[in-house]
Amino acid sequence: MSDGAQPGPQPLHGATLALTAVALALGTFMQVLDTTIANVSIPTIAGSLGASVDQGTWIITGFAVSNGISVPLTGWLMQRFGIVKTFVASVIAFTALSFLCGIAWNLPSLVIFRVLQGAVSGPMIPGSQALLLMIFGRSKQATALAIWSMTTLIAPICGPILGGYISDNFTWPWIFLINLPVGIVCALVCWTNLRERETPTRKLPVDTIGFSMLVVWVGALQVMLDTGKDADWFSSPVIRVEALIAFVGFLAWLIWELHEDHPIVDLSLFRQRNFALGTIALSLGFAVFFGNNLLMPLWLQTQMGYIATWAGLVAAPAGAVAVILTPFVARLVGRIDARWIASISLAAFALSFYMRSNYAPDADFYELVVPTLVMGLGMSGFFISMVTIALNGVPPQQVPQATGLSNFARITAGSFAASLTTTAWDRFEAVHQTRVAETTGSPGNPIWTAALHDLQQHGANASQAMAAMMQQVVHQAYFLATVDLFRASAWITLALIPIVWLTSKALSGGHAAGGD
Repeated sequence: MSDGAQPGPQPLHGATLALTAVALALGTFMQVLDTTIANVSIPTIAGSLGASVDQGTWIITGFAVSNGISVPLTGWLMQRFGIVKTFVASVIAFTALSFLCGIAWNLPSLVIFRVLQGAVSGPMIPGSQALLLMIFGRSKQATALAIWSMTTLIAPICGPILGGYISDNFTWPWIFLINLPVGIVCALVCWTNLRERETPTRKLPVDTIGFSMLVVWVGALQVMLDTGKDADWFSSPVIRVEALIAFVGFLAWLIWELHEDHPIVDLSLFRQRNFALGTIALSLGFAVFFGNNLLMPLWLQTQMGYIATWAGLVAAPAGAVAVILTPFVARLVGRIDARWIASISLAAFALSFYMRSNYAPDADFYELVVPTLVMGLGMSGFFISMVTIALNGVPPQQVPQATGLSNFARITAGSFAASLTTTAWDRFEAVHQTRVAETTGSPGNPIWTAALHDLQQHGANASQAMAAMMQQVVHQAYFLATVDLFRASAWITLALIPIVWLTSKALSGGHAAGGD
C-alpha cells in the first residue's frame, strides 16, 4: 500500500500505446453511446413492451441519473483499488448488464437493468480520461484529450443513427447486445496492457452518509422532473414533497460534504476558479447539447414522419465534421489559449441552434442537415477546451477526483436537461396550440368550417375531416414549440462565453494522471 499522491506510471509507447488508447476509447464510446442509442428507439421499445412513450423515457433518464450519482464514487474507488482495477471492473459489470437489458421481458425489468447499468458505469468515463492522460503523459495531454473528446462527442451522434438502424432492421434488444463484444475486447486489452501499471492505492473510509444524501436529493429531483408534467407540477402534493426532499437533501448534503474529512465529493476543488467556472460552463453547455440531441429525433419521428434510421442520419454530418477537425484542434490547444477555442465552439453551437430555429414546417432532409455541419465545428473543440480549462491548476494526484466531479456535474446536468426539455416541449406546444386555434379558427369559426367543407369535398367524412384539422393544429403547435426551444438554446449557449473568459489562461500539457 502506498500513498495516492506519489508519481504515477510512465507513459506507454508504440503499438501498445495505440492499442490501449483504442481500447480505452471503445470503453468511453460504449458508455456514452448507451446514453443516446435508445433516444430514437423509445417509441419502438415502448410499443414492443406495451408502454407509453412517456413511460419509455425512463429508459434514458433512469440510466442517466444513476450514472450521475455513481460518478462521485470514482475518486474514492480509484484511490482505494487503483484506476486500472476500477475501470476494468466497471467495464465488465457494464457489459454483463447490457446482456440483461437485451433479455428484459417488460418495461419495469428493462428500467431496473438500465438503472443498474448506469450505476456500474460511473467510473468508465472519468476512468478512461484519467488512464488516457496517464498513458500518453503530460507532454502529449492534448492528444489524450482529443481522443477522449472525439469519443465523448461522436458517440451521442452515432447513438441515434445506430439505434434507429437497429430498430428499423432488427429487434430492439440488439441495441444493448452489441455492447458485449466491445466490452469484452476493451476489458481484456486494458487489463493485459495496464495491470502492471496500476496506480498507487491507499485505504480510505467511504463517506456513506454523504453518498446516501446524494442519492436521496438527486433521485428526488430527477423523479420530480420526470413525473411533474404528468402530475401538473406543484398542484400535486407528491411533486411538492419531492421538491422539498430534493431542496433540503441538497442543503444537508452540501453542509455535510464541506465538513467531512473524507467527502464522497471533494468540493474543495471548486475553490480553484478555473475548475469551478470551467465545470459550470462544461455542464451547462453539455446540458443544452444533450437536450437538443434528445429533442431533434423525437420531433422528427413524432411530427415529421421520419423513421428511426433517417432521424438518426440527420445528425450524422455533425459527427463526421467533428472527427475530421478534432485532431487539428488538439494541436492548437497546446499553442492557443483554450478560452478562444471554447468561445468559438460555443458560438458554433449557438449558430447551429439559431439556424434550427429558422426551420420551415416543411423542411426537407438537406435543410435539416445544414445546421448539423456547424454543430460539428463546435463539437470538435468543445470538450477538449473545456476540460483543459477545468483541469488547469489541478495537481496531478487530484486529477481522478477532478475528472470524476466534473463528469458528475456534466452527466447530472444532462439528465436534468432531458427531463426539462421534454417538459418544456409539451408546455410550449400547449400554448401554441391555443394560439394556432385562435389564428386559424376553431369548430364553429367560418375559417374552420370552410376547411372542413373542403376536406369533405375531397372524400373525407365529418369525423375524418375533424381529425385531420386537429392533427394539423397539433403538428403546427409542436413545430413552433420546437423552434422556440432551438432559439432559447442559442441564447443560453451564447451566454456561456463570458463565463469562459472569467477563467485564467489555459494551455494543454500541464496536467496528467501520471508523470512523464
